[in-house]
Amino acid sequence: MASVPEAVRYVADLMAGFRHPWFLCGGWAVDAWLGYQSRDHGDVDIVVFHDDQRAVFDHLDGWELIAHDPHVPDDTNEPWDGRHLDLPAHIHVPHPRSTLASSSARFNAEFEFEFLLNERSTDEWVLAHEPRVALPIGHAVKQSAWQIPTALPEIALFYKAGGHLAPAEAGDLRPHDELDFLALLPILTTSQRTWLRDALTLTHPAHPWLTQLAN
Repeated sequence: MASVPEAVRYVADLMAGFRHPWFLCGGWAVDAWLGYQSRDHGDVDIVVFHDDQRAVFDHLDGWELIAHDPHVPDDTNEPWDGRHLDLPAHIHVPHPRSTLASSSARFNAEFEFEFLLNERSTDEWVLAHEPRVALPIGHAVKQSAWQIPTALPEIALFYKAGGHLAPAEAGDLRPHDELDFLALLPILTTSQRTWLRDALTLTHPAHPWLTQLAN
């Protein structure tokens, strides 16, 4: 098995015994498919499904969890009490030195990570609405060389492209997302390029990555 970076191994070990789907995404997912760490990462991103949020709360009983959804300010560091979170939502597990950490009475993460709550419909991962983009979960997630369930390269890039957002909400591409795209582009298969191109054409028909995906 390829050497797993310490931060990713730490989170994977914490998730051992979690009886619901979870998988690596974001920048570390890019590196999982590259097989090496290509850049620095602020945290580890994990996808769980929206209807499994209570299982996350129970699995990390005693940990400091900071949740954000449309009902709380973006800068809140109020600990999550298990209340139901509406989409879009994410849950931080802060490092003790994080600006989000506020409680010395609860466990903090050695390596900061967060759960990104995503929607599913039966066995499909719903990536976007209007137009709808969805994939069977089994076709969107595979074991990487790190032996960790990981969102496939084209799925990670769809999110990095802002494909899940309405064009008016997407804003400018972040520099590190551009770097991740350029790093993964050469290893995408023809079918992966085609899927990403078709998905972005549906949701963001003027996206700047489309030209490179067509080559």
